[in-house]
This record gives sequence, structure tokens and C-alpha cells, in this order.
Amino acid sequence: MGLIEIEMFATADLVGQAPGGPDEDPVGFPFGGWQAPLMDDVSGAQILAAYEGTDALLLGRRTYDIFAAYWPHHEGGEDDEIATLFNRIPKYVASRGSPDLSWAGSSQLGPDLADAVREVRDRHEHVKVVGSLDLVQTLLREKLFDRLDLWLHPLVLGVGKKVFDTGAVPSNLTLLEPPAAGPKGVVYLRYGLAEGTPATGDMSAPDRGVASDR
Repeated sequence: MGLIEIEMFATADLVGQAPGGPDEDPVGFPFGGWQAPLMDDVSGAQILAAYEGTDALLLGRRTYDIFAAYWPHHEGGEDDEIATLFNRIPKYVASRGSPDLSWAGSSQLGPDLADAVREVRDRHEHVKVVGSLDLVQTLLREKLFDRLDLWLHPLVLGVGKKVFDTGAVPSNLTLLEPPAAGPKGVVYLRYGLAEGTPATGDMSAPDRGVASDR
């Protein structure tokens, strides 16, 4: 069985909508493209490294349409490494409609999304989920992910679709490597899904060693 790995860009208030450009998901959202001014060489290298070993993409319909219109035409340019990878590997699309699957290697998932994703995970080693917020909500709800790569950007937007807005269930995560910050304040966090549900406690209990002025 392989790994489902979510690649997610978010603001400090965990907005994940339309980081790449103003036309990505514009309805009711005036900040499309908020990630672009904060990209730097450090973040770029982290993103490239995160895709090492990827052998399949799992995408929502909107992200798939954006990728299918862009990546087939960008081999040989400055984005050649990712373009060549994305054009070569299988692409699985989660959609209730009838997407145009003309991008080589593309196929649509079946109506039972959870079962279809499990089949994809059984078929590949490293399956990347990029963007695709609606799909991510389903994966979070079903705990159908193994790793979450989260780039937190030093912005508060106050509006927009959030990474953990709906569908998430109480879960434990474990930090897989030390956080890494870039020169523009972007912090890269790599989490793995851990067993169990979050524990609770009482920070005022005597054994916590909390100072008191009484």
C-alpha cells in the first residue's frame, strides 16, 4: 500500500483558496494569487523536493482543469522538472461531472470516492494531492491521507475557503521533520497522520507545575 500525500498552501488563518492566481477560484474571493509575492528560492526548492518519488496525482476537478491547461505546454522551460513529472505520471480526477480527460494519463475516479482513493493508494507508492480543497475535505473526513505538507504564509485574509473548514474529524498528527522557514516568512511543516484522537487535560492541575500568585 502506498501513501496519500497532501500538498497544501495556506495563510496564517488557514485560508487555502486560490493561492496561485486570480482566476483559480474567484467567486466571492478577492485575494486570488496571494502566494505569488511570497515565493522564494527556499520555498521553490522545498516544493520540488516534496515531489520526489511521486508516481500519481489525485486532483479535484477545478485543479485538474487548471493543470491540464498549463502543464502539457511547459516542458523545456523553467518549470521543466515538474512539467515533465506531471505529464508522465497518471492523473486521477475526482468529479461528479464529465471532465475533459485529454491530458495524457488522466482518468476519472468512480462514484464511491473513498473506495476509489483506496484503490489508487493500493496501486501506487506516492500519490500527491495538490490544491483541490473540496477533495481534501473528503480525505480529511475519511482519514484517507498519510502525510500533510503544509506551507504557512505570513498573511491573514479573513475570507476564503479554509483547509480545515468542513469535514475534518479529530485526529492526531506527528511532525515528521523540523519546521523550515524561508526568508519571506513562509514556514514549511511536514506532518504524518498518527493513531488515535486528541487527548485532553487540565493545565491548572498541580502536577502541571503552573505558577500561581495565590
